[in-house]
Amino acid sequence: RPLFIGIESAIVEVLSVNYTERTAPMSKISVIGLDLAKNVFQVHAVDDEGETVLRKQLSRRQMQPFFAKLPPCLIGMEACGGAHYWCRTLTDFGHRVRLMAPAFVKPYLKSNKNDRNDAEAICEAVQRPTMRFVAPKSPAQQAVLHLHHARRQLVRHRVAIGNHIRAVLAEYGFCLPQGVKVISQRLPALLEDAENALPMLTRHLLAELKAEHDALIERAQRLEVQLKAWHAASEQSQRLQGISGVGVLTATALVATVGNGQAFRSGRQLAAYLGLVPRQASTGGKDRLLGISKRGDGYLRSLLIHGARSVIRHIRRRLQAGQPGGNPWVEALLQRCHVNEAAVALANKMARVAWVLLARNERYQPVSAEV
Repeated sequence: RPLFIGIESAIVEVLSVNYTERTAPMSKISVIGLDLAKNVFQVHAVDDEGETVLRKQLSRRQMQPFFAKLPPCLIGMEACGGAHYWCRTLTDFGHRVRLMAPAFVKPYLKSNKNDRNDAEAICEAVQRPTMRFVAPKSPAQQAVLHLHHARRQLVRHRVAIGNHIRAVLAEYGFCLPQGVKVISQRLPALLEDAENALPMLTRHLLAELKAEHDALIERAQRLEVQLKAWHAASEQSQRLQGISGVGVLTATALVATVGNGQAFRSGRQLAAYLGLVPRQASTGGKDRLLGISKRGDGYLRSLLIHGARSVIRHIRRRLQAGQPGGNPWVEALLQRCHVNEAAVALANKMARVAWVLLARNERYQPVSAEV
């Protein structure tokens, strides 16, 4: 008998929930938490008093009709795959859409992870007055970033193929130095040399790997040509290239990620968003700074740090040749800290300068003595 009582209560609860979903007045909805997925979307809606008025699961084809007839309200979503598309779509219906980092939504998850609890956590998080939101990206910004990420994938694959070729040659006593052009320049001679110890099967394998290696280089170069063309047509990207250490890749990635910079209150906030500030473990009034936080966009952070390393390398070469370095601020930095710390500090400064150029619509004016 207790088993049947439990089953009856569960059935009554499910029926009451479904009845609530069918009879909830749409006009009472003020805030919605939307959990995104590929084909299944979960909606959690509350009214002005914070009471739950709707829990509903939607398919992909039901999304637009449902939100098109819904009165304008605040919609919260996690910044994940497809979020920018749905942000633009729901904004066209008159709704206010806010994107949040998933790490900031996680603390509001009350119980086990499932779609319904995730949507409730999103709905709770989007109402917090101190929540930090992600700026939505336009289709043009996403297109440039997709070029960057596709190029990065090709470069990673090319490096992996190159390492494979070097490893195979090392098994037969041949050691090739590092470099992008080394394989294309030296491998043909090794394959044509009939007196070395390379078996015929290995020669065919290395020829196939070299062809793939060269094809990856060519494909990456084609994407770089498209990025250069977009850079030539973007006035913002050209202004950023005036900063020392900022090239075409860094400039286009900054414009595509940051936009006009209005999503950040200051350059310091942009540097913190990119993870170029110390990670803290402070307590009891004692400040304890660790390594950099490495939050935010790791790809853009790596571009800035590599650009800073390039600037520092040229400065150190000029100093070793007895010539002025050209940047007293970096020279003083190198005298009191490690070169890696100087590179991160310079990358931080480059990010703050980039924010000024984007947010204030200014041009970079280098000075002889930077402070």
